Amino acid sequence: MLLLVMALAMALPMVVSLHYGDGAQYALGFSALMLLAIGLLLRNIVGRNASYGLRERESFWITAVAWLVVPLAGALPYLFTGVLGTFTDAAFESVSGFTTTGSSVIANPAVIPQGMLMWRSITQWIGGLGLILFVVAFLKRLNQGSLQLYAAEFSGTQQRKLHPHIAKSVSRMWRIYTLITLILIALLILAGNGVLDSFCLALSTVSTGGFMTTQFGMSGYSDLTLSILTVFMFLSGVNVALLYNLFTFRWRQLRLNHEFALYVGIFLFAALSCTVAFGMVGNPWLESVQYSFFHIASTVSTCGFYTNPPDVWPFWVSVVTFLLILTGASAGSTGGGLKLRRLMTLSIYLRNYLTRMVHPNVVFTVKIDHKVVPGEYVNKIFGFVFLYICFIIGGAFVLTFCGSSIADAFCLAAANISNLGPSPLINSLGASLDYAALPDLAKWTLMVLMLAGRLEIFALLAIVSPAYWKRR
Repeated sequence: MLLLVMALAMALPMVVSLHYGDGAQYALGFSALMLLAIGLLLRNIVGRNASYGLRERESFWITAVAWLVVPLAGALPYLFTGVLGTFTDAAFESVSGFTTTGSSVIANPAVIPQGMLMWRSITQWIGGLGLILFVVAFLKRLNQGSLQLYAAEFSGTQQRKLHPHIAKSVSRMWRIYTLITLILIALLILAGNGVLDSFCLALSTVSTGGFMTTQFGMSGYSDLTLSILTVFMFLSGVNVALLYNLFTFRWRQLRLNHEFALYVGIFLFAALSCTVAFGMVGNPWLESVQYSFFHIASTVSTCGFYTNPPDVWPFWVSVVTFLLILTGASAGSTGGGLKLRRLMTLSIYLRNYLTRMVHPNVVFTVKIDHKVVPGEYVNKIFGFVFLYICFIIGGAFVLTFCGSSIADAFCLAAANISNLGPSPLINSLGASLDYAALPDLAKWTLMVLMLAGRLEIFALLAIVSPAYWKRR
């Protein structure tokens, strides 16, 4: 079913290519026909007598395989159009798109066919809420299996449902996701940007993907455009369930949500402190304000857009940027990172633990939004954070083996597992970073990190665990 969705998603880029006459329509059409044929063949042969009842074991398998097969299938247009010459580069661009990471091996996106620019942004938009959620939203017959797939897609965190019926909950998520995208497209067009450019930027922003349409990042856009993008990058880092409440005028839910309050507080503190840091070293104050809010919104949402920074970059901004890369956005958003809800849970647990050291007979529970967090979920968070750090260290080790410096290797590993991609990490990294120059081993390592970050590790590790394959 996902292959059929992929084939249909190529129709719009084909129309754009025909309109601009860039020649990519033939490669896109051939790719779509291949995926359509394979999808229909699998559905009619393998899926004809398939059972719609899923256990947890099958859900992890389907989730992991889908996130491996679909990005690799999405690499076909890059190869057939000649935009990228090797399968490694094509796979890297596609995996980066579907995982909403935004790292790119295309040096100058402005010179590739317009249809492929649209395909890059569409891959990010599809991957924003998750590949499996397409299946959950449209395949009603899954019933209880929908809940298993939903849990596998978000195996590393608890997700708030918008409706007791999981398929309706997911449908509402897609509707609000689509509505925000359409609003942003309209605002960008009204701000004086082209239709295609507005479309690509909107899809990359709402998905927190970060693919840009020029080699100069966002430096060529007006202040109004950057301000609009800043607001929507901030919104894209908010839990989709809360955005649903925002657009249905249930604003009380926003005020009562502790994670949202923390998200707003971190954003304001980071943006204002960076503004002061830029201004104190001699940069113009207005430029410092504009850049700081844009940069912090891009980083905390893990969108990864960048523009020309002020002349002097303080060390404090590097520290804040790296910490926000690890922190990430809200749980249930399209952003990556460790997620604020996990960090809140850990901080409350550690506070309780320290208190029990002094008062051993006191009984504490971990509560967020006045609800008790199950102990099993707290244990899962500890495991997730440990594995997250292990993946960063392991990825950095391989990258240093491939020739990167230690600082660059850790920044690259942290940015890609957080699905942030090209955002400036330290003074020496940022817009000038050339992913295309990395060796193939480094690119495949970063692809593993992207998938691990997007799948939140557990679903990916489940199918390579020996215990998973034991007969039950």
